[in-house]
Amino acid sequence: MMMTTILGLRSLLLISTLLGASRSFAFVMRPLSSSLSRHNLPTSNLNVQPFDSRNTGTISHSSFQTNLKLSSDEGGTAVASKKLPPYPKIGDVVRYTDLDGGRKDGQVLVGKISLIQPVLTSNPNEEKQWLLEISELDDMGDGYFGDYPMRERRFKKALRKLPEVSPVLASFVRSADAYKVPMDENKEPKPWYDQYRMDGYEGPTAVKIDQEVVESDAERYSDLKGMLIRDAAIVGAIGALFAQFGYGTEDALIYAAGALAGVGYLFFLSIKTDTLGSPTAKFGKTVSNLRFALPFFVLLGVAIKNIYGGDNKVGFETEGNIMNTVTKDQFGAAMIGFLTYRIPLFLRQLQPVLGDSVSDVLPGSAGMAMKMAQEAASQETEDLVSLTNTDLTTILLVCGPSGTGKTTLVKKLVSESQGRFIEPEWTDRNLAGAQFEVMDRRGDFLMVESSGRYGLSIDSVLNGVDKDSDKGQVIVVDADVELAKSLTRFEGVRIVGVWVGLDSIEKIQNRTKLQLESGEIKIPDGESADSVLRARVKKIVKDIEYGVISGIFEFTILNDDIEESVQELKAAAEYCFN
Repeated sequence: MMMTTILGLRSLLLISTLLGASRSFAFVMRPLSSSLSRHNLPTSNLNVQPFDSRNTGTISHSSFQTNLKLSSDEGGTAVASKKLPPYPKIGDVVRYTDLDGGRKDGQVLVGKISLIQPVLTSNPNEEKQWLLEISELDDMGDGYFGDYPMRERRFKKALRKLPEVSPVLASFVRSADAYKVPMDENKEPKPWYDQYRMDGYEGPTAVKIDQEVVESDAERYSDLKGMLIRDAAIVGAIGALFAQFGYGTEDALIYAAGALAGVGYLFFLSIKTDTLGSPTAKFGKTVSNLRFALPFFVLLGVAIKNIYGGDNKVGFETEGNIMNTVTKDQFGAAMIGFLTYRIPLFLRQLQPVLGDSVSDVLPGSAGMAMKMAQEAASQETEDLVSLTNTDLTTILLVCGPSGTGKTTLVKKLVSESQGRFIEPEWTDRNLAGAQFEVMDRRGDFLMVESSGRYGLSIDSVLNGVDKDSDKGQVIVVDADVELAKSLTRFEGVRIVGVWVGLDSIEKIQNRTKLQLESGEIKIPDGESADSVLRARVKKIVKDIEYGVISGIFEFTILNDDIEESVQELKAAAEYCFN
C-alpha cells in the first residue's frame, strides 16, 4: 500500500510539473497529506535526505537537508519553505578569505572552526557578535584538504567574525585522510551557504562534564605528583652516596642538603599547582614562592656552619659578607644537589622512547640502586606479575607501514616454520552469517577487513594455537598500526614486536606507486592516483612515528633484501620461545 502511494505521488508530481500551475501543485499535495496521515506519519517538517553513491566519507554537517521542506498550513495544504542555514559549531569546515594572499579580493582558504567566543562590548543593548578561531587546512589538490603537521599547525590559525565565514559541505574521506570539498567552476571551494545563521544563536553547546573522568584524572595527578617527589628523593640519595665515596662526608652532607631543597622545591611547586583556579589560589601562590629561597637557606646553613664550626677558610671578618665563607666546592655541591630534582623529570620525559623504566638508562650501580628502590616500593605488584607470567599468551606482532613487504615476510615465516608459527583465522561474513553481525555489535573483532567481509576476532588471536601441540605454537599477526594499538590494550598478552620498514620514504613511495599501477591498491571514485599517493605517504609518516615512540617493538627489519629479511625475522621470532 505504501509503495503504491509513493508511485502514485511521483506520477502526480510529474503531471503537476508539466502543467506548471500553483493550483495544481496545491491539489497534488492534498493526497500526500491524507496518505501520510493514514499511515500515522507527520506531514510537517518532512525532510528529504539526498543520496550520493559516489560519496565514500561522512558528511561533516549532521543537519544537512535539501533546501526545501514541506509544512502544512491551517487548511492542510502543504507549502514549500526554504531551509535555514545552520548554526556554527566547533569542528565545522568553513571557507574564508585571507587578504594577504596576493589577490585583490583575497585568497580563498578552507579551515576548521576550533573555537567560538563572544566579542565583548561596552554596550549591553548591542547585538551579540561572535569571533571564530579557524585552523587552516592544507590544500592537497583535487578538492582534498587535510590537517597540517603538528609543528606547522600552530602558525596556521586565523580569527574571523561570524559573518565573514561560509559553511562548506565537506565529506571526510578515510582513504585520503582528508576532507573532500565541492569546487565551483573557478576551482575554488564552493560554500554551502553564504553565511551561518546568526539570529537566535547563543554560542556553542556546553560539554557535559564526566565526573568519573575528572576523579580518575585527579587520582592520576596525585600519583604523578607523589612519583616525581619520590624519584627526586631517590636520585638525591644516590647522588649523596656517590659524593660520600668521591669527595668525603662534608661535601656529601652539603649535597644531600641541596637535594632535600630540590625535593622541597617540587613540593612547594605542587602547592601552587593544587590551588590554581581555586579560592586559595592567591594563598597558594604566596606560599609556593618560598621554593625560590630554598637554595639560599642551604648556602646560609653552610656559611653558619663554617663560622661556628671554626672552619673559616676564606678569612671571614665580622664586617664582611657572611656568604664569603662558602667555598667554591661547597657552593658547587649545594647547587648540584639542588638541581638533582631535574634528573628524574628529564628521564620521565624520555621514558616512552628509552624504555619502561628510567632506571634502564642510569649507569652502573646508580641504575641498580634505582631498580632496587623501585622494586621495594612495588613488591606486591611484582609478586602478582611473577605469579601470572606463566599464563601470558605470546604473540609475534609484525607491524609496519604499507608497501614495506611485511606481509610477504610473514607468509614466508609461516610456510617455513613447520607449524611453529601460524596466522589467526579470520571470520568470514558469508559463512558465519548472523554470528558475524552479533560479534561485530559486541565488539569481538579487533578489526574488520576493508571490504567488510572478514573480521579478526579477539578469541582467534588469544586462543588460536593448539595448546596440546608439542611444537610450541605461536600466533603471528600481520598488523597495521591500528591493529597493533588494539592488541596492546589487552591484559595477559606478551607481545614480541617486530617493526618492518625501509631505509627511506622514497623507497616506500616508489613501492606504493607500483602497487597503484598494478591495481593492487584501488583508486576510489572521485580520487586520482596522486591524491591516493599523497594520503598514503602522509599516513606512512604517522605510522613510522608510532613505531619509533611506542616502545613495543624490540626488533627492526629494513626490508631491502627479502631473503636476508626473512632470516632476520626468523631470528627475532625465536625470542618468542625464550
